Amino acid sequence: YPISENGKALARAIVSDFIRPDQIEISMSLPFDVKRSPHPYCDIAATKIAEHLKVGTDVAVLCEGEPMLYGSFMYLFQRLSRQFPTEIVPGISSIMASAAMLGVPITYRNDVLSIIPATLDETTLSDRLAVVDAAVIIKLGRHFTKVRRVINRLGLLHRALYIERATQSNQRIVDITEVKQVDVPYWSLILIPSQMEMGRWGDGEMGRWRDGEMGRSRKIW
Repeated sequence: YPISENGKALARAIVSDFIRPDQIEISMSLPFDVKRSPHPYCDIAATKIAEHLKVGTDVAVLCEGEPMLYGSFMYLFQRLSRQFPTEIVPGISSIMASAAMLGVPITYRNDVLSIIPATLDETTLSDRLAVVDAAVIIKLGRHFTKVRRVINRLGLLHRALYIERATQSNQRIVDITEVKQVDVPYWSLILIPSQMEMGRWGDGEMGRWRDGEMGRSRKIW
């Protein structure tokens, strides 16, 4: 399972109740920074995993969300799948989980959904968002201020919904205008749903409320 530089392992935490004391655990330290390549870290992890696979031991790789969508598992798959039989269990991505928690459809009919990393430079981010039908901006973290600035400049702020740590016990849904950069974690995203979805709500109905912060209702529309 992947482990961040601060020692946290979200994937392990999710299934911690099911891990037995006799099971061998292999942690994979990964940098959550686009400026640093994950390849050296994945080389080390793949070598450790291969040692167990070679002697016939099954190895389960724990993942957050969908393994084949912006997931660290993909790097291990590239290194090990040609040599060892590999079964991939589909997961629910944070994108789909967030839409469910927000209670809003993302796209309709012929809409095109764009998944955009917040790590893009501001010009590229603006160019991408300028032509979207619907979009999900992931990996916010320290890039939030830049992203919100672009969204506001493009006139999309009224459609933008912010959520962090979707489906987890510490999930938060906050009005995007109230979010402070210092509070934004890596595990957060902004959903910009289809204009058709936004068109379903009149001006007087945009104050939609949901249970967004451990029992505390927050205005998200």
